[in-house]
Amino acid sequence: MAIAVAHCCFSVLSSTVKFRYSVSYHRRLATSTSTSQASLDALSPKATNDKKRALKSCSSTSPRKFNVKKDPVSQKKLPGRSKDEKSSLYADGISGRGDMGRPQSTGFKSFGTQRKDREEFQLDLREQQVEPGNLQDATFLNAVVKVYCTHTAPDYSLPWQKQRQFTSTGSAFMIGDGKLLTNAHCVEHDTQVKVKRRGDDTKYVAKVLARGVDCDIALLSVESKEFWRGAEPLRLGHLPGLQDAVTVVGYPLGGDTISVTKGVVSRIEVTSYAHGSSDLLGIQIDAAINPGNSGGPAFNEQGECIGVAFQVYRSEEAENIGYVIPTTVVSHFLSDYERNGKYTGFPCLGVLLQKLENPALRACLHVQSNEGVLVRRVEPTSDANNVLKEGDVIVSFDDVHVGSEGTVPFRSNERIAFRYLISQKFAGDVAELGIVRAGRFMKVQVVLNRRVHLVPYHIDGGQPSYLIIAGLVFTPLSEPLIEEECEDSIGLKLLAKARYSLARFKGEQIVILSQVLANEVNIGYEDMGNQQQVLKFNGIRIKNIHHLAHLVACCKDKYLVFEFEDNYLAVLEREAAMAASSRILKDYGIPSEKSDDLLEPYVDSLGDNQAIEQDYGDSPVSNLEIGFEGLLWA
Repeated sequence: MAIAVAHCCFSVLSSTVKFRYSVSYHRRLATSTSTSQASLDALSPKATNDKKRALKSCSSTSPRKFNVKKDPVSQKKLPGRSKDEKSSLYADGISGRGDMGRPQSTGFKSFGTQRKDREEFQLDLREQQVEPGNLQDATFLNAVVKVYCTHTAPDYSLPWQKQRQFTSTGSAFMIGDGKLLTNAHCVEHDTQVKVKRRGDDTKYVAKVLARGVDCDIALLSVESKEFWRGAEPLRLGHLPGLQDAVTVVGYPLGGDTISVTKGVVSRIEVTSYAHGSSDLLGIQIDAAINPGNSGGPAFNEQGECIGVAFQVYRSEEAENIGYVIPTTVVSHFLSDYERNGKYTGFPCLGVLLQKLENPALRACLHVQSNEGVLVRRVEPTSDANNVLKEGDVIVSFDDVHVGSEGTVPFRSNERIAFRYLISQKFAGDVAELGIVRAGRFMKVQVVLNRRVHLVPYHIDGGQPSYLIIAGLVFTPLSEPLIEEECEDSIGLKLLAKARYSLARFKGEQIVILSQVLANEVNIGYEDMGNQQQVLKFNGIRIKNIHHLAHLVACCKDKYLVFEFEDNYLAVLEREAAMAASSRILKDYGIPSEKSDDLLEPYVDSLGDNQAIEQDYGDSPVSNLEIGFEGLLWA
């Protein structure tokens, strides 16, 4: 069976790498990876949907201590997963995480922060890489630089510490005003970033100003005046047409000098972004993109930058399928940064949709024409929850008619996924929707905001929260933790919640007991780790880990009573637990009983007595556009 592999293109150069299967690094990015060790170990791929597409990261990592399985085709070490989830790899060389209905960027591989094995390394070198004579002296090539990044990722299983650092290389290019653009996955969890110009032997320190995870773009600055001497920033061009010639420039594996590959634009459509688990406009090209190309520009025949190389699609049944982030997405990122002084992200409508191609279905919903999409679910945290209802039919978005297959007009004689219109907006913008409700047409206005994930794909601030009480380690459930621990050790019930449940309010988290640090005070609870969500503390329902820390700190009762799923109980004598905590921290070499973010005062916007029952639906919480299964989170 063919497995599609999405590669991120940046290269990893670390000889002492202790890499875990963390979500942030198991994403499909385009960074080229090389190591000083004799072999190049590929990361575990993360699963996607039943389309059997793989997202794989290309950074150097060492195998985990937990059980792994081997994919018979890719021969990469995989954490235990269900059969229809094992084919997801990242386009940046970072393996993707399994989604069980929360689809990732399907079939893409980001060439990024992870090490490739020897077999795949040889495969990538077969890709054609040329440097045509008429381009050797082109001035716009001098605006492309090589990026050297040292990464230090969090240890999600031991959230009070970091993993061992590793290094990677990628590409970037100058856009003027002392700024560079590259891929977000190239500088994820960075502790040091350096850049080097073409023909120069000096590396200059760069600073990450903004990182857009969802669009896989990062903005860098270099303060050195020497670095910018004689530099000519690139001009951003317009969206290209089909069959337009395209040239990809960067620093992939296979050499130290700049590399140029040529091809044409094959397709322009809404594409799954491996690193950000999002769906935005993408340009498909047939020019070779390899590890190390991540962050490098793609040019048109006029020497204008038409996008940023970031991932590829690998499959036994397909060749030369690379992806470029178009300048429309780049401009959105830059405008967002200029507006807010930081990157706030692409907005979301917050509804799950279904196609209306069936005439009987349209007739039942009193939709007269062949148009519209059905609202199946509405996210409780979205503004649409105050405006839309299940059973509404969206027939227009800002006066643009939405087709029954979930597409809208795009340029001449083309159509594109409805999600494209939403991605043109900024967080806080208002959209006017034309809807049909019970046969009556009306117009409503909805404020668009960023999606609130009950189980986040990325950890804001980089370091996960944790709370240790008498050796019981509590932490929020996140995709990086699922990735690192392997899904087999998390438990099906928690995985189902991670994939299918929706956040009922902003700030809601699934808090789990991740492990128990053995001590006489917690005897009998050693086997409860990673399988249990804590629901209540002393009878009060838990909203998030900060809420739990607050309740424990304020408790004056004799016992600390933790209620878990399936009626599991953990009871500690309060004074004995507090007395043992400092000793346990010392024995295990843990600096603090809680993460720094939990030291801030807790602000409860809902009230401790308000019961919050978790919505456990039967529909996947997906970022996919209408397409494969007729479902779309818009």
